[in-house]
Amino acid sequence: PARLIQTALELTGALDILVTNTGGPPVGTFNELTDQAWQDAFSALVMSVVRLIRAAAPAMEARGGGRVINVTSVSVKQPIPGLMLSNALRAAVVGMAKTLSRELAPAGILVNNVCPGRIATDRLNQLDMARAQRSGLPLEQVRQEAQQSIPLGRYGQPEELASLIAFLASAKASYITGETILCDGGMYSGLT
Repeated sequence: PARLIQTALELTGALDILVTNTGGPPVGTFNELTDQAWQDAFSALVMSVVRLIRAAAPAMEARGGGRVINVTSVSVKQPIPGLMLSNALRAAVVGMAKTLSRELAPAGILVNNVCPGRIATDRLNQLDMARAQRSGLPLEQVRQEAQQSIPLGRYGQPEELASLIAFLASAKASYITGETILCDGGMYSGLT
């Protein structure tokens, strides 16, 4: 992470926006996951974010501000069956970001999280295929059932999530920090 941030600074001369995003950890229930799986997921999901922000924040502070946007998952609000690692560790990123938003606000650095629901990506395709294999259902039926659980009745597109991130990175979001914003087609059914 430090080398990545240094390279970005050398190439562009400044750092205004950091978007952290990690791949999904292995699928599994509590009893299926080994200590090594937990440690690997913690390193990938939590420590990668910590290290990137730690490396980027001084450059943003020296510039007078910036944006940190963490891509997490709807699982931080509504755990997803079979995704124990994601459910547990992405919530850690949200807790860290909320605390960090208060620490970095005086430096003009805004810290927010975006939480995609079922966005049409390779990861979602992998999860749908795994569910189809486990359940013995046809892949198309798995997809149809999943889409029926979304009030908008469809998977989101990557561009829709990107629009939310671009908004949070823009000057139009200059009074938003410490927030966790869903992009899930209304799938989450809670109040907060």
